[in-house]
Amino acid sequence: MISRQWRGLARPERARDYEAHLLAETFPALHKLTGFEGASILRRNVADGVEFLIATEWASIDSIRAFAGANVETAVVPENVHAMMIDYDRVVRHYELVDRQRAATATKRNT
Repeated sequence: MISRQWRGLARPERARDYEAHLLAETFPALHKLTGFEGASILRRNVADGVEFLIATEWASIDSIRAFAGANVETAVVPENVHAMMIDYDRVVRHYELVDRQRAATATKRNT
C-alpha cells in the first residue's frame, strides 16, 4: 500500500470550504478509482491559517497514476481550491505502508 501525502495552508475563513470540497467532490471521485483504499483529513490551527495534511492510500503507484497522471509526484490541486489556500505543496510525498497498528478495542485505550 502507498500513502500519498499533501499539505496545504488554508485561509482561516475558507478552511470549512476546503473540507466541504474534499467531502463533496474529491473523495467521491477518488472512491470511483480502482486502487483507491481510503483517505484522511488532518488539520491544525497555526498562526497564519489552518494547515491541512491530506493522506490518501492506494494499492500501487499505478493506481495513483490513474488519478495524478504520468508525473505522480505533481500535486493535483483544482483551480477552485487555489483561492482557499495561502500556500500548498506543489509536489506530494509517497510512502510505502510498512505496518499499521490498531487498538484492539476502545476500552483497551482507557485502561
